[in-house]
Amino acid sequence: MFQKPPKSDKITCFIGVFMKTIGVLSRSCGVHSGEFHADEVTACALLLHFNLIDLDKIIRTRELGRLESCDFVCDVGGEYDPKRRRFDHHQLEYKGELSSAGMIWEYLRDQKIISDIYYNYLNRTLIRGVDDIDNGRLQPIFGLCTFSSVISAFVPAEHGVMGDSGLDDAFFEALEFARGHLARIEKKFLYMQKCKESVRGIMEQMKECLVFEKAMPWLEAFFELGGKDHPAEFIIMPSGNHWKLRGVPPSFEKQMDVRRPLPIEWAGLLQEDLRKETGIDGAIFCHKGRFISVWKTKEDAIRALKMVLSKK
Repeated sequence: MFQKPPKSDKITCFIGVFMKTIGVLSRSCGVHSGEFHADEVTACALLLHFNLIDLDKIIRTRELGRLESCDFVCDVGGEYDPKRRRFDHHQLEYKGELSSAGMIWEYLRDQKIISDIYYNYLNRTLIRGVDDIDNGRLQPIFGLCTFSSVISAFVPAEHGVMGDSGLDDAFFEALEFARGHLARIEKKFLYMQKCKESVRGIMEQMKECLVFEKAMPWLEAFFELGGKDHPAEFIIMPSGNHWKLRGVPPSFEKQMDVRRPLPIEWAGLLQEDLRKETGIDGAIFCHKGRFISVWKTKEDAIRALKMVLSKK
């Protein structure tokens, strides 16, 4: 899904000779020196993750001469030209809404290094937020910690009086964190895609309640597969050593809402209290929001489901 498209030997040879002729350092990336932000950190992390640059060839500078010798240039240089691998968004000529992170992500899609479905997924889960915050379209919300604010925390508080070497060290610490984050997101995405066919099969077999024999990420696949029009009101699924009975949301965007809440009499009850209320020995917990409950066994969860459905 993320394999770099092969180039013919002639094209590869031509690029190599061209880069050598103009003095471009192959697999290098130029970014600006000084204080850093989430967009160029993410841009570099993406290029590293997809094996387009080398870590020891990331050059932090604002000197145009040094930038000209770089294979990729991100967030500096005053030019946006994917054909020349230049990805700056600060110049007046650029009228788009991307930051250097979004520019690199779009480049990877256009080069067919990533699929459209993964492009959309990472845009929704990471890249769009980085772009919008960096370009001022999304203002910080009190009490909400974003990926961009986590990256900004790597910038030392005393950065205004420290030398470039200290900021360089901090940049590469942030970069390592971002690389790890991208790897974890990709691993999750690939597993979700692997589970998608299982979700599809269960959706085709069951109506009021979807029963999964093993835990899996089901919610996103459910709505990708037309779940908004599916009649399921609940799912039953293993949860650690127990089983959960969870309400199905009306849409992916309203994940904390449910089509049908659990009984109000169960709200917030734990173990013995929930056992007395339901008569089910395996009762463990019902959330006060009435969207999820936990039971010792699958059979307990099914009994709880039947009680809920009988209240129609």
